[in-house]
This record gives sequence, structure tokens and C-alpha cells, in this order.
Amino acid sequence: MIRRVVPADLPAFHTVMLAVGMDPRSSWNRTTLEGLEQSLFAPGSGGFVAVDAGKVCGCVGFRPDGEGTLTLNKLATLPRHRGQGIGVALVRAVEQTAFERGFRRVLLAVSQFNLEVVPYYERLGYVQSNEVYAFASPGSPVPVVLVKVMAR
Repeated sequence: MIRRVVPADLPAFHTVMLAVGMDPRSSWNRTTLEGLEQSLFAPGSGGFVAVDAGKVCGCVGFRPDGEGTLTLNKLATLPRHRGQGIGVALVRAVEQTAFERGFRRVLLAVSQFNLEVVPYYERLGYVQSNEVYAFASPGSPVPVVLVKVMAR
């Protein structure tokens, strides 16, 4: 089941993020509960969790990035739940939110330490872009930006 994230989900959301085994150099691993709360519950922001047997097994966040763009971030699925379509369902939930709110596109950034996921996003219709990622972590390598235009 996919549902909107609520404040009580923060510890589980954080646990799922850290369980994916991201490269230790990635800013992903420096995400705190406080930072996660600020990111997910800022005006216009939000997220979704995937729940299986009452436990959060996947997560994704989103936030506005200018007038026409919704940025997808923090997509993670517990390793034992991969290959079941959970990540795709979470991405589609963000895309549906973008469509409903009138955003023209969804943007995401892939860390240089996680480039093996680029083909995954490309299969979902995302295309690499040369634009600068507004939320890049200072001191981290420039991420790969991917964009998907929302059909009207």
C-alpha cells in the first residue's frame, strides 16, 4: 500500500533511507531526522511511504523547485522488497501529485556515487538534462539531473 507520509513515519522513512547501502561518501548518509522533517513537511513538500504488513518498506519525497517543477527525492526501497514494483509505484505517486498540482515536469538528481540507478529512471521516462540541481549538497560532486515532462 502506498500512502502519504505523516510525521509519525519519520523514523521509519529515515531507517529505510539508510538501509539502502548508499556509498558512504554520499550526502544521503548525512540526512538527519530533523533535516528529513524540514524537507518533507515544508510548504508544498511531501512524500509517500510504501507499507507492507504494517511496516514501511519504501519511501519517496518531493518538493517544489520553482513554478513549473516538482523535484522527486529520497526514493528508497528496502533491499528485501526490491523487484516488486514498489519504487515504480512511489515514483508514479509523485508524478500524479505533480500532474494534479499543475507542475509541468518532475526533476530528480542522481548522486555521482549512485549512477547505476540512471537506467532505472530512464526506463520510467526520465531524460538526462544539463541543468544545475538547485538542491545540490555543497562539497558533493555535481549530480546527474534527470527530467520527465508531465503529459497534459
